[in-house]
Amino acid sequence: MEVTLRELKELLSDEQKDCTIKKEEEKLHHLIGKKVLIRTYSSGVHFGTLREKNGIECILENSIRIWKWDGAASLSQLSIDGVSKSKEVNCKFAMIVPSIDLQWIEILPCSKKSISSITGVEPWTV
Repeated sequence: MEVTLRELKELLSDEQKDCTIKKEEEKLHHLIGKKVLIRTYSSGVHFGTLREKNGIECILENSIRIWKWDGAASLSQLSIDGVSKSKEVNCKFAMIVPSIDLQWIEILPCSKKSISSITGVEPWTV
């Protein structure tokens, strides 16, 4: 099989694109097995353990839907500081579900302080 120089350049370019995509995906794989906050496309914010990630889809274990929080100015602060103890009563965190499939926009690793804070909020039920 003969390959022209142009075809060889195209093949090498495609290979380079594939490698770049794989490197980008590997950047988030370090979060597998870690506690994270996930902002999704259409179902809000979730906290739990990242089990799998494939493209924009992921599976979160022991997931808590974060419907409303108080005591953190942003999701970024929530992932680092959690909610302040005095503001926990104003939070609405749903009960834990064993597993949920999500489409993520943002995945934030959580600090020990944040994990303790989030898991310390009583589930909001009716």
